[in-house]
Amino acid sequence: MSGRTRNSELTYRGNRGRGRHDWLRLTPAYSLSVVEGLLDEVDAKERVLDPFSGTATTTLAAASRGHEAVSCDINPFLIWLGETKLQRYSGRLLAEAKALSITLAQAARRSDGARSDAPPIHRIERWWHAEALDYLRALHAGIEAEGSARSPRGRLLRVAFCRTLMALSNAAFDHPSMSFDDARPQERDRALFAARFQDDVAHVVQSATPAPSRRGRVLCCDSRDLTELGEQRFDRVITSPPYPNRMSYVRELRPYMYWLGHLKEAHEAGELDWRAIGGTWGIATSRLISWTPRGEVEPASLAPMLTRVEAGHAKNGPLLARYLRRYFEDTSRHLRALRQHLTPGAAVHYVVGNSTFYDVLVPVEALYAELLEQHGFAGVEVKRIRKRNSKKALFEFSVSARLR
Repeated sequence: MSGRTRNSELTYRGNRGRGRHDWLRLTPAYSLSVVEGLLDEVDAKERVLDPFSGTATTTLAAASRGHEAVSCDINPFLIWLGETKLQRYSGRLLAEAKALSITLAQAARRSDGARSDAPPIHRIERWWHAEALDYLRALHAGIEAEGSARSPRGRLLRVAFCRTLMALSNAAFDHPSMSFDDARPQERDRALFAARFQDDVAHVVQSATPAPSRRGRVLCCDSRDLTELGEQRFDRVITSPPYPNRMSYVRELRPYMYWLGHLKEAHEAGELDWRAIGGTWGIATSRLISWTPRGEVEPASLAPMLTRVEAGHAKNGPLLARYLRRYFEDTSRHLRALRQHLTPGAAVHYVVGNSTFYDVLVPVEALYAELLEQHGFAGVEVKRIRKRNSKKALFEFSVSARLR
């Protein structure tokens, strides 16, 4: 894969200009180019599963090639976004959404925003200056009045709204560690705000076609038990689980989740991150103190690594060692549950990144390889995909295997 594409195309940047994959830019999203490279290996139509759906990159790519595709996630916003990206939209509906955007944009331009409360985001004034926030409140109220978040038209308008609210924000999304650009020029012209929303709707509408040839699905399902899959069996898994790098996926999604009503109170973000593999937002970190292992199968090389991490810092080393142990225990639980939903000889592909803690390299790809073998997979192969950032030790890998 890396020989055919530039490094930037192997990140979320590679999704720009790629139809529905470009609707919302989320830094943790992995590249469509990576998924397509793995799907290139598939000759016949298969049933494809992504147990860590994220932005539904795998599901949309597989469905667009005619495969039957299903993905799982526990984040309600990502489930909604994935379902929205996988739907079919008629030409008439797309035209209606585009025409309605003009009415909504201009109505919000004339309103004072009083019809809608601002979402309870902590220090919201850091995100949007007063003029932009008032416009977004008015626009949000208009969209809410026009249709539910689950109606086809309502879905498209809300995707465009998410694009607009980020474009008008002071947040800098050029790195997974989100920051605020205080020096960013602050546009205060409501006419330009209105034009931005209309442009965002036009972008979403234009990139909504063509629709995927098969209908994919996104299920609300915990990857550690996969109960909601029922008796379904799959021929291939293509996925990118959260990396054990203490990055909170909920953190970047908060503005969307608050505005669209998936979060109403701050503690809900921490609760969701605690349920996620590798989550560390808010209470997810404090609960590690009382967490106890369940006795799952774990890689043989993990224990000495945890000892080195624990010794790396007198105060935080023991906590981060527990974090890593919980991460790989959760991964082991996931693989045990996954086996029950695979056909004999099914192929699995995990795109993962390694990590460092106090100068201790955690070779995540090797630990995944160990776990796959321990859970009955054979022919494990590890390929380096790309260098992740300026830190010379950090890379992204594809770990592949087949069920025995």
